[in-house]
Amino acid sequence: MTAAAFFDLDRTLLGGASGPVISAELRAAGVLPDRTMPGESFVFGLFNAIGETWPSMLLTRQAARAARGWPRAGVQAAGRAAAATLIDHVQPYAHVLIAQHRAEGRPVVMATTTPYDVVEPLAEALGLDGVVATRYGVIDDHYDGTIDGEFVWGRGKLRAVRRWADDNGIDVSASWAYSDSFYDLPLLSAAEHPVAVNADPRLAAVAALRRWPQMHLDVPPGVPKVLGIEPQQVFMPFTRPELFPFVRFDIDGVDNIPASGGALVCANHRSYFDPLALAVTVARRGRPVRALGKREVFDAPVVGPMAKAMGGIRVDRGTGSDEPLRAAEQALGAGELVAMMPQGTIPRGPAFFASELKGRWGAARLAGASGAPVVPVGMWGTEQVWPRSARFPDVANIVDPPTVRVRVGAPLTVPGDDPDADTVAIMDAIADLLPGEARDERERTAEELARTYPPGYVGDPEAESSRRPGSD
Repeated sequence: MTAAAFFDLDRTLLGGASGPVISAELRAAGVLPDRTMPGESFVFGLFNAIGETWPSMLLTRQAARAARGWPRAGVQAAGRAAAATLIDHVQPYAHVLIAQHRAEGRPVVMATTTPYDVVEPLAEALGLDGVVATRYGVIDDHYDGTIDGEFVWGRGKLRAVRRWADDNGIDVSASWAYSDSFYDLPLLSAAEHPVAVNADPRLAAVAALRRWPQMHLDVPPGVPKVLGIEPQQVFMPFTRPELFPFVRFDIDGVDNIPASGGALVCANHRSYFDPLALAVTVARRGRPVRALGKREVFDAPVVGPMAKAMGGIRVDRGTGSDEPLRAAEQALGAGELVAMMPQGTIPRGPAFFASELKGRWGAARLAGASGAPVVPVGMWGTEQVWPRSARFPDVANIVDPPTVRVRVGAPLTVPGDDPDADTVAIMDAIADLLPGEARDERERTAEELARTYPPGYVGDPEAESSRRPGSD
């Protein structure tokens, strides 16, 4: 026997209730009256906010009686129409999880209270391997007002899942189960790998006590949400330029960042202040961004957990691991913005002043593998706020603060068949956004070179001044 992955539907695979879409299609199919039921929108809104309640599920159970006399073919047609809409409501990281389970050889099954005839088309559209759902009794192709088998809810859902598992050679006790609902505790408790997804308050408490994983499938793993809001959205209002009196921002081209869908934001790297400058820029678009960051950031006592909660992607340099790129590719596939600085580290010495930007392959490989557009960003002046030679930014300079210039260019796509050529294309697009002084090839003074080295650097910056930019 093998393991499977069982997913609840509403508030788990979907961000909210499927009911409004299904009801609309049942009306369009002539199964339901054209008018909405009194209080219908309130009931769905309450469900979206707090999840299942005992009274609402009692009403749901009575739906079979209300459906007596409905033509099954009409309901199935409504289910097919609803699937075309609901497929777009499936949460982005649900697709990622489904793909992971499939890649590891596990069947993926929908387990839901919602009637089989209206959800089976959605399961088929998702490519799932099975559906465990409430089935209505049928006589002469019309519903007869009864439930055929289990009402798939609470312990009834566990019994129905076990029956399906026995018929398909699946071991529930070795399986994964995903749900938002406290009433799915029987199934979650029976599975070896229970996961609370967008958990209602009672399930969240149980999951915390039992140390079950908790996640939200509209954000990357490890990103928490409180009242439907993730930490990055909380901090976004605090990335306004006026809250940083020690620097002036000159930002243009933000509309080039796509309003939706996956995109790879690539910027040059001149200062420790770059991440904040990029955050201020992207925040104007109103979208969270997932940034690749060094291992040292994630290992820091306070900053590390914050970086993870923001959806940051940890990069262990020197290990050769592709895991960060896979995580970033998943984020892009889920329709997220991903930010990275292809140079990897701040150039030092003459290389800092080179007019030709040198990048690593990561961005090109990621763009090629995901097919996501690359949004180039050219930043200039961040080194005046926080030079590499300083341990902290100069936050006291509010009388004559330096100007940080940020330009966002038009998205470009890379073929993906030549990482070297693609990297050059990305870096050239970034360089084209820099001001004319970025192409100043004059020899640098020892003082200018010294500002490009980290604190405590032992060397001879003056000797470096005779070397041509980009020669190392």
